Amino acid sequence: MNILSGFADVSLAQLALVAGVAFFASIVGGVSGYGTGALMPLVLVPLVGPAPVVPIIAISAFFNNTSRLTAFRSYADFRRAGIVLACAAPTCVLGAWGYTHLSNAGAALVIGAMLILSVPLRRMLKRRDFKVGDGGLAAGAFGYGVVVGGTAGSGVILLSLLMAAGVTGAGVIATDAAISIAISIVKVSVFGLSGVLTAQVVAFALLIGIVAFPGAFLARAFVERMPVHVHTAILDAVVLVGGVVMVYGALR
Repeated sequence: MNILSGFADVSLAQLALVAGVAFFASIVGGVSGYGTGALMPLVLVPLVGPAPVVPIIAISAFFNNTSRLTAFRSYADFRRAGIVLACAAPTCVLGAWGYTHLSNAGAALVIGAMLILSVPLRRMLKRRDFKVGDGGLAAGAFGYGVVVGGTAGSGVILLSLLMAAGVTGAGVIATDAAISIAISIVKVSVFGLSGVLTAQVVAFALLIGIVAFPGAFLARAFVERMPVHVHTAILDAVVLVGGVVMVYGALR
């Protein structure tokens, strides 16, 4: 596989845009716990189309979350991470397999709808002070696996589950990263067996993952200084607009 051929017909300016958004998203993700999967589709879909987006993010997420876990490792709750993975990994296979059978329009519709729904879902769960024990965490992870397997931007579900289970602060970021590394491996395995890991997918994923790697360490420096509600509000607006644009394009 000639990975560089994946950048064919893509200008340097477009690559710089992808790299810039990836770096910004990695910092946002390192502070808030989500952002990469929500922001990257907005710049990737116009360049490569909707179908390769989830595989690209699945591979790049391995790099992003590895750096995030390295930066925040001391805060990780590996017991709860194990509960989530035990229930989410099998259903993640089902979600990823289903995604490989979608058309371009279908993929755009799924990604766009998930981005739109993620904003009110996050706000609703926060407003209701949603709480769960280990059993509820396991049940929620079962459903989360299906969603994360076939969409981008679904990280808000996992964050909400972890916070509802009592994980707080930097522990949410670290535990989310630990879970997401394993989920990325599951998704990439399914996509590899399904033949959707093209040179284009691998090339963009490596670009995003490598550029974003330092972002987690910068994010750690910002965690106690940056007002989270400000960038969360901006991210919500960008995600909503991007999701609407994708759904509109899929339905045209």
